[in-house]
Amino acid sequence: MTAETFVDMLRDAMFMVILLVSLIIVPSLVVGLIVSIFQAATSINEQTLSFLPRLIVTLLAIIYGGNWGINKLMDYTVEIFLRIPEVVG
Repeated sequence: MTAETFVDMLRDAMFMVILLVSLIIVPSLVVGLIVSIFQAATSINEQTLSFLPRLIVTLLAIIYGGNWGINKLMDYTVEIFLRIPEVVG
């Protein structure tokens, strides 16, 4: 196994992690920001107000984006298995 092969596999793995995590985190971050702006504009300092919308958006992101994320992860796993001869030989 050459260093370039290892670096390529590590880069692909890190990209996959960032892609799958951002699928869930980014919508929750956007909703949290919108709720925070709303709370600052109306001077409502309720901690539980931001929890429910973020929870709902996170669950919706998992429901709607989960199939795509699982397919990307399965494609990556197949690619890793296909690269075994390159790594061993």
